[in-house]
Amino acid sequence: MQISKPDKVLYPAGKFTKADVLSYYERVARFLLPHFRNRPVTLKRYPNGVFGEAFYEKDAPAFTPRWVKTFPVPRREGGPDINYILINDVRTLTWAANMAALELHPFLHCAPRIERPTGVVFDLDPGEETNILQCAEVAFLLRDVLTKLRLKSFAKVSGSKGIQLYVPLNTAITYDATQPFARAIAEVLEKGHPDKIVADMAKNLRVGKVFIDWSQNADHKTTVGVYSLRAKRARPYVSMPVKWEELTTALKKANADLFEYEPEEALHRLKRVGDLFAPLLKLKQTLPKEFASLSKESPRRKTPAALADYRAKRDFTRTAEPVAALPRSSAQGSRRRFVVQKHAASHLHYDFRLEMHDVLKSWAVPKGIPLKNGETRTGFETEDHPIDYLQFEGIIPEGQYGGGTVMVWDIGTYEPLEGNFWKGALTIFLSGKKLKGEWTVRRADSENGKPRWLIIKTGGDAKPISKRRESVSALTGRTMDKIAGEQSAVWHSNRGAAPEKKPARVKEPRYVKPMKATAVAELPVGDEWIYEIKWDGYRSLALKHGDSVRLLSLKEKSLTSDFHDVVAALHDIRADTAVLDGEIVAVDAQGRPSFQVLQNRNSIGHGWNIVYYAFDLIQLEGDNLFSLPLHERKA
Repeated sequence: MQISKPDKVLYPAGKFTKADVLSYYERVARFLLPHFRNRPVTLKRYPNGVFGEAFYEKDAPAFTPRWVKTFPVPRREGGPDINYILINDVRTLTWAANMAALELHPFLHCAPRIERPTGVVFDLDPGEETNILQCAEVAFLLRDVLTKLRLKSFAKVSGSKGIQLYVPLNTAITYDATQPFARAIAEVLEKGHPDKIVADMAKNLRVGKVFIDWSQNADHKTTVGVYSLRAKRARPYVSMPVKWEELTTALKKANADLFEYEPEEALHRLKRVGDLFAPLLKLKQTLPKEFASLSKESPRRKTPAALADYRAKRDFTRTAEPVAALPRSSAQGSRRRFVVQKHAASHLHYDFRLEMHDVLKSWAVPKGIPLKNGETRTGFETEDHPIDYLQFEGIIPEGQYGGGTVMVWDIGTYEPLEGNFWKGALTIFLSGKKLKGEWTVRRADSENGKPRWLIIKTGGDAKPISKRRESVSALTGRTMDKIAGEQSAVWHSNRGAAPEKKPARVKEPRYVKPMKATAVAELPVGDEWIYEIKWDGYRSLALKHGDSVRLLSLKEKSLTSDFHDVVAALHDIRADTAVLDGEIVAVDAQGRPSFQVLQNRNSIGHGWNIVYYAFDLIQLEGDNLFSLPLHERKA
């Protein structure tokens, strides 16, 4: 396997490089692999090091080699399966490390029985004003309760700031039993030690206490794996099993540093004491019968018999058939969309666009995308385009900026391999209808005030494109002449000679930080209090100004292009300018919400609708309404 950029520093303290990461994982493999075998895993990737942008990779990337084993996990609400990677051998472990997957987060279950966890985990997380020593104290309290239930438990430090306790089961048990059990134990300890322990998710209740996170015992949750590196600090540390005697020693010495293991220290320790987590692989234990009786086998969504042969002959991590009309970003990984548009403006050229942070980063490439390895083409950076432009194919009227015919020459998804757009170099893997493979975009200089980039074909030649395919749209199969003649879509540019605008009555509204709920120990009483339903969706501000409607998330991220129906409905508000606070929710015919359906809205089934529940009117026609009582704003 060819290692890319082995000298790249991923942990700045001590200059721990990618080569060092690979070396660690290769040497720890014989201890790590038995605990990962056949467990679907989420990779946490840091292509630019621990202080660069990171992302979770659940869905196997399009560039996943054929020899990497994957397992398809159905989405609860339908849609395409998530193809999780299985790290079953050194080769796959090394491949993941080469992608800068510093952290490895496996599930508690093994394929194919993904409804059966092999154990229970308690994640001890220190709140503000506490540290890992307080977690160690709580670990002993937890162990005592488990011992009374005749359950052995094993501890490991997270490699960050907490401790995790594992209870191996290795029996026919399901999450229907293990999560209620974990929650009950956490709540019993909270009741017995309210000054030390909290079992509630709310962060403001954790100050000065240790949170026992029982929620990790779910079929959609992962926990950092044993012997995985962590990427929380400038120096690498390992999630490492510890003996109970070692926890006692650290508490007596009040020395939290005894819980930190750098890679070399971890490897020497393994040679000395061996795999302290080995019992987790075979030890069989049973939960108290009150909880064991809750266990039930949940039938997995099955492939229709008529499609069994079809699926058996195809690897859906590598083939796009059958292809939907439009690609979609992956909420389960790094996959984002790209488009190459053939553009007959004043000069024929190609526009190359990558989805990035809610816009399309764009380049005008006069000679098109290179196909031969090492071949380089010049791309001139242009203004960011809205996400809606991704699928535009039609006419930009003459006289407007870029006027002419636009064809969707290719469209698909891309995944980052190395680098960073903002630092001027990015290597990506394209999975389009015409283009498939590795390319690099690199900032060069400026020409006539325009930033000039190099579009370089790397990683081998791309598959040749026939003359017929080269001349037609990847979306509609139309030629440029046919698109120009039909004029089925027209894009009005906001640049150049813009039409006269009527003066706005008030200024365009701006983002207002929404109020969040605060967790309390008791419900307030009194006539001045009201209640409302807590919807499980996306909190969103709706900002209307004339014909413009924007949807913004809690973190001021644009959701406008994701929810066209909601935007269309908000256009009907009988006001020129307004700001609403509400929740975007997926509901069925009975009004029942589903967050999973909302997340997978691109494959939404019949009977579901995406709606916007407005619960506060913040501004109206330029007037700030915060001074009014809430019941008046709601009215």
